[in-house]
Amino acid sequence: MNYWEERYQNNEIGWDVGAITTPLKDYIDQITDKSIRILIPGAGNGYEFDYLIKKGFFNVYVVDIAASPLKNIAERNPDFEENLIHSDFFEINETFDLVIEQTFFCAIPPSMRAEYTTKMHQLLNKNGKIVGLLFDFPLSNEGPPFGGSADEYLNLFSEKFKIKILNKAYNSIKPRQDKELFFIFEKK
Repeated sequence: MNYWEERYQNNEIGWDVGAITTPLKDYIDQITDKSIRILIPGAGNGYEFDYLIKKGFFNVYVVDIAASPLKNIAERNPDFEENLIHSDFFEINETFDLVIEQTFFCAIPPSMRAEYTTKMHQLLNKNGKIVGLLFDFPLSNEGPPFGGSADEYLNLFSEKFKIKILNKAYNSIKPRQDKELFFIFEKK
């Protein structure tokens, strides 16, 4: 059993807040094109997926290495089981207009962050975007989450992405207040 599946089986999912977080909800609420292809990597229980489906989006996909959260999403959204991909994010070979990032980046080992930026660039269509939240606390080898800083993210993403927004999230949920950066990075 892999690390993440074991965490779900043992209910060791402290990051799971039980709902979509405010910064992502507010971003999704302003998207008008319901047909765009959206990927949510490492989505866990996928509350962002639920919200997107409820808002009328239909080209929304989740990829997760753990089967349990995908099963949970499928139970809530039986008409969208085909949109749930049980796989390693780094093995996905499709393209998307938007990737929603919610704690996945900071959950992967820091040694894989450059590989993440390359994979994101490959996954996005022309003018595609990664939008979401990144943790803003010192990078450590103890984790996940592993943390990071605005400077690190700028250095890592600037070569392949236009940095549209990278700001302290003003509307984080209380436990994450002052510990998150909201970002929009557009594929160059």
